[in-house]
Amino acid sequence: MPLPPPRISKSRRPSSPSPTTSPVANGNHFMAELPAPVNKDVDFANYFCTYAHLYYQKVMLTDPVRMEAYYNAVFKNPYHFRNKVVLDVGTGTGILAIWCAQAGAKKVYAVEATKMSDHARDLVKANNVDDVVEVIEGSMEDVLLPEKVDVIISEWMGHFLLRESMFDSVICARDRWLKPGGVMYPSHARMWIGPIRSGLCEQKWNEFENAMSDWHCFANNMESQYGVNMNVLTKPYLEENEKYYLKTSLWNNINPSQVIGTSAVIKEIDCLTATVDEIRELHVKFSLRIKQDRTRLSGFAGWFDVHFRGSTQNPAKNEVVLTTAPSEDNPTHWGQQAFLLHPSVRVNEGDELAVSFLMVRSKHNHRLMDVEFTSELQQSSGQRHLPVFSKFYIE
Repeated sequence: MPLPPPRISKSRRPSSPSPTTSPVANGNHFMAELPAPVNKDVDFANYFCTYAHLYYQKVMLTDPVRMEAYYNAVFKNPYHFRNKVVLDVGTGTGILAIWCAQAGAKKVYAVEATKMSDHARDLVKANNVDDVVEVIEGSMEDVLLPEKVDVIISEWMGHFLLRESMFDSVICARDRWLKPGGVMYPSHARMWIGPIRSGLCEQKWNEFENAMSDWHCFANNMESQYGVNMNVLTKPYLEENEKYYLKTSLWNNINPSQVIGTSAVIKEIDCLTATVDEIRELHVKFSLRIKQDRTRLSGFAGWFDVHFRGSTQNPAKNEVVLTTAPSEDNPTHWGQQAFLLHPSVRVNEGDELAVSFLMVRSKHNHRLMDVEFTSELQQSSGQRHLPVFSKFYIE
């Protein structure tokens, strides 16, 4: 299928400023510092306003994996919704709110930060649930509800789960409005990483080299035709293109055959208890075993799954799972994030990779992520290679 536009969130909620850590580059590593307060006007212009367009809403509404997971989660567990009060965080066009009403909710508060709220009201009315669903335009952090809720439902997941930082707003909603014993939809989430092979390594390297070759021709022409020496800008131009071609993670729908070894869960989240501090910075070590012989390690892929299983106190009778793992038959608009190594590394079946992974929020935009991999290859023969450090940006 054609590639969708870059993932941006469903009418996301701006996060409230808080005295918490955020990443800043320091030498070769990302460190934490206190962030500047979020400017809501800038955040809206950079992030939310795109989702005020039906075109982008349609991209998400035509993802069958996404839609069927939420539809089944609601209608296979109607007792979680029947005669309950529900909060939909980031309602977009209002689809989840409509489903909750159709499943028997007595009241649904559908909160939306953008003018998409107007379309949501129209859709709610056209589907005859306007007596149950109340669409509220505003950021989740600022909205005041008249009562606590039994259920919070939201499709908050970004690329590699945490890009966009919308889960902050879901946590805010939970802490302010969820009743004791209430349930979260989804209830749990996991982040995965696996080793991959991909021809994109060579493609991106060639694109980088072509960009630099073009620069050198440009610089020579500037000097010969106009008498201006551009060499002082060669280094910053190289760094700019290095980041763009070689250090920015790529949206990709990876074929399962490209995953060349075991995958690891690097983070598990309980949506009922998770805190913003818990997801602001991830630092984890794990190992991966290569399962294909005579192949190349081109890098790593990251994906996620979410689970609708209710809570320990109030479990779902029919658990539903939404996965964005590599799939030939069921790709999603989230795809996977590919972190490519330059150069790729020859590996064999039985080789082990010891990986240290760090992900923090960008100091320039709290909705984007900075990532580090440090990987050490131990061959099945026992030979150990020097660790390889790679820095990436999820933008």
